[in-house]
Amino acid sequence: MKTLRRREAFLAYTLIIPSLVVIFGIIIFPLFYNIWLSFHHVTLGNLGSKAPFAGLTNYTKVVCDSRFLSALIITMIYSLTGVILSLLLGLAAALLLNRSFKGRALLRGVFLFPYIAPAVSLAFIWRWILNPVYGVGNWALVEAGFLEKPTAWLSEEPLALLTVILFEGWRYFPFDMLFILARLQAIPHELYEAADIDGAGPWQKFVYITLPELRYVLAVLFLLRFIWTVNKFDDIFLLTGGAAGTRVLPILIYDYSFRMYDFGMGAATSMFLLMLLFVSMVIYVRKVINW
Repeated sequence: MKTLRRREAFLAYTLIIPSLVVIFGIIIFPLFYNIWLSFHHVTLGNLGSKAPFAGLTNYTKVVCDSRFLSALIITMIYSLTGVILSLLLGLAAALLLNRSFKGRALLRGVFLFPYIAPAVSLAFIWRWILNPVYGVGNWALVEAGFLEKPTAWLSEEPLALLTVILFEGWRYFPFDMLFILARLQAIPHELYEAADIDGAGPWQKFVYITLPELRYVLAVLFLLRFIWTVNKFDDIFLLTGGAAGTRVLPILIYDYSFRMYDFGMGAATSMFLLMLLFVSMVIYVRKVINW
């Protein structure tokens, strides 16, 4: 019996070791190495050698940099509005696809395109459409009378921030749509039948049946999307490069590390980003998800 238990224990540890190695390699080690970097003066010149200890100097330099506060504010605006927009679009699309009509399967595939398409191709398509010289989007808006002349959507403030928020909501609403649609299809039809008997209209059924049934899905989706959006780098970098008032914290970390070659300041900024996410997550879980 003991031999069998030992063999089972050995097999269990053998099976989980690869996962532990992956977790250590991509999560635990980078996290502690980043903490170490944030307390040392690491530049391109001493990257491969022993870097001098800097204490809280990197954190002080980051806090005193005016770009940090600006990036923090822009990050919160971009993340909150982008996530809310993607949730609203996902909810509207899910409500539409929850109905039975001809061509629903085709429309569902079309809705999934922004999420499954490569970010690079989508960003360059948006840049081409919004180009002030030859962009078809500017041409259409001018011809329709909405604009007097072509506008540089990605290089003027605050239009650039508005554009990347719209891109965020459009690109990631299919993710929200799938989860919301799955929950909509799990709502018992008896609830709506009882509401019809009571004389409830479509809006009343949506407010008193659909939304309460979706609240936990919406809350979890908001939390996940907020975490991912706060850490989002590639979309803004590909669209604007962080210019025209779109420099968020991940872009600022990139600037510190790979443009100024001050890896200590970059690591310290990422620690501020981690603390922001942790505090936001704790507040959200305590105040919203547990309502």
